[in-house]
Amino acid sequence: MAARRLLVVSDEMEVGGSQRQITHLLCNVDRSEWQPELLYFRRPSFLLDTISAAGVPVHCIPKKGAIDFGFLHKLIGLLRGGHYDLVHCFSLTAELWVSIAQRFVRARPALIVSMRDMGHGLTPLQWKIKRALCLNADAIIANSQRAADRLANELAGKRRVEMVPNGVETPAPLTPEGRAEVRASLPIPRRDAVLVLFVGRLAVQKNIPLLLEALARFDAAKRPVLLLVGGGPLRAELQARAAELGVAGDAVFIGERSDAGDIMQAADLMVLPSHDEGMSNVVLEAMAAGCAVIASDVGGNPEIIIDGESGLLFAAGDAGALTERLRTLVADERRRESIGRKARERIANNYSIPALIERTSAIYRRVLDTRAMR
Repeated sequence: MAARRLLVVSDEMEVGGSQRQITHLLCNVDRSEWQPELLYFRRPSFLLDTISAAGVPVHCIPKKGAIDFGFLHKLIGLLRGGHYDLVHCFSLTAELWVSIAQRFVRARPALIVSMRDMGHGLTPLQWKIKRALCLNADAIIANSQRAADRLANELAGKRRVEMVPNGVETPAPLTPEGRAEVRASLPIPRRDAVLVLFVGRLAVQKNIPLLLEALARFDAAKRPVLLLVGGGPLRAELQARAAELGVAGDAVFIGERSDAGDIMQAADLMVLPSHDEGMSNVVLEAMAAGCAVIASDVGGNPEIIIDGESGLLFAAGDAGALTERLRTLVADERRRESIGRKARERIANNYSIPALIERTSAIYRRVLDTRAMR
């Protein structure tokens, strides 16, 4: 049987958890079974280079404004000319516009929609749209059980929501010399300080002000250095907030990096203080790198982290709880190392990329087999 044509669609391809999962999927799917392609609308990043280097065709159709008929015309043309068997959308915008465009395609591909977080940021109108799209899709995939349960509740049990957890690579450990080399290359203002890492978009969802507030609660002499890896709309605002709190010298913003995995191995611990998550790719990657993680107890974080064993959890929005957990790990190197070892084992055993590929491919097969029987 010829490989089936698969189109993965995302609104944006800047560096984020969903975009990393898209990259893993496209680069590792079995080419004897699937012929993958990517379509995105805005915000490119170095991830596109990785996808292209794997031989995956990449399409960009820029979208200008909320309603763009030129964009829709080009999207219809791509779907008609691509003769895709299946389209897998990773964002609400992608789901909406692909659903509209499909109405103008004679041989409509199967459509899979996604639930990548808890949906707290969706407006009532967006939830109404999301429910309609889900009820008309061929399958729905969530990346955490909490997200799957939330969406199933919104759909009043009318549709099955399947859970496929994210997958990440477990990197080879850096040698002590390699770790020292990575740390030496980073702009760390105090070399003897404990290095705390944040990796992700500088956006409201990530609640970075809470982390800055926790940092400010340390005495200056015992304060760790915070390294923030990632770009986003709040960078200037967050830098100003760090200055207001008196921690600007200890909070270093270094932008997007393609070597975040090595930085995770070089750091002493990582913090993710988000208001909302699905299954955090950053938490998975940090744990796979053997980095001790402190994370808010939202979305899929409690599914990944066994609190007190393979990481530490705290109540979302609670600056005091975050500060207490930071103090615990900043002061205890052995505890950090123990948590890091157990975290690495947990990810290697439960959240591999081969598992992601097989679970997703199984849903693809079932959807197409079901359609063929109609």
